[in-house]
Amino acid sequence: MTATDSRQATRADSPEPLRQPRVISFSHRLSRWDLKLSPYLYISPFFIMFAIVGLFPIAYTAVISFMDWDLVRNEGTFIGIDQYVWILTQPHFWTALRNTFSIFLLSSVPQLILATFIAAVLDRNIRAKTFWRMSVLVPFVVAPVAVGLIFNAIFADQSGLINTWLEGLGLTAIPWHVEPFWSHVAIATMVNYRWMGYNALILLAAMQAVNRDYYEAATVDGAGPIRQFFAITMPSLKPTLIFVIITSTIGGLQIFDEPRVFDQFGRGGAAQQWLTITLYLYDIGWGQWNFGRAAAMAWILFLLILGIGLINLLVTRGLVRDEGRRGAASRRQIRAQARAAQKQVKEAQR
Repeated sequence: MTATDSRQATRADSPEPLRQPRVISFSHRLSRWDLKLSPYLYISPFFIMFAIVGLFPIAYTAVISFMDWDLVRNEGTFIGIDQYVWILTQPHFWTALRNTFSIFLLSSVPQLILATFIAAVLDRNIRAKTFWRMSVLVPFVVAPVAVGLIFNAIFADQSGLINTWLEGLGLTAIPWHVEPFWSHVAIATMVNYRWMGYNALILLAAMQAVNRDYYEAATVDGAGPIRQFFAITMPSLKPTLIFVIITSTIGGLQIFDEPRVFDQFGRGGAAQQWLTITLYLYDIGWGQWNFGRAAAMAWILFLLILGIGLINLLVTRGLVRDEGRRGAASRRQIRAQARAAQKQVKEAQR
């Protein structure tokens, strides 16, 4: 037997000392629980408040929408989908739906285009950049009632500022409160005035995050501002554009303040020229005191917003993805040409 074998036999014969069990103190356990549970405790107030003021009203509204609700007794009788059927068979609902989509398109599309243009201008090296960036947010701070008073004076049929100018030029005055299209244009102008600067600052923040090396390489290659905007800036705004489009869609379909203050009665015009879904919902709930039908209308509006939001998400993702691929190829080409130009300059200096 070798020395190594003898040592191994000795180790095998000698019993190993028993290890003392590890005692975990209460303070150590408390520290571990604190490490695991404290993040959830920190964020729990938001979810608790959201459940109280968000989820519960939504679920309660869904229950009321299937009932003939009695406001005096604060209870209702289950009637199934009769409230939804009544809403969908009303001519005013389809008029409100058409008006809502018309105002939404007249406000959201020009708003996003102009907000992108304003953000691109503010992203340039101009004088008093901070002043101009703060100025575009001023309309968002103005109260909707004040905006309504200002634009009612501008779009008044008889003595409005725009009609006064038109008549001074020998043109026919526009019936802003009579014709549906012109009333939609006036309300959309109010919406654009309030929200254009807000969206412009969001897009400007995304533009500020774009790597400036791309612009320098494009400048060396001879690309102008317009070429840089469509090849570098727009593809880089993919997440922000999707966010702005979806939020504009939600806000446009829920428009209430602007059409509500467009006249003194707030009923959407004498012939429902600018009656929107939210105005119709308000009239059913607080004008007719029928909260079951108002709840059904709210859920119909929710489903409309959800469906259109999903369509917008899919369409914008596809468009921006294609634009991003073309933009990435353009940036690679610009960088390659810039490197070639720098190499030629170095060779010429030698």
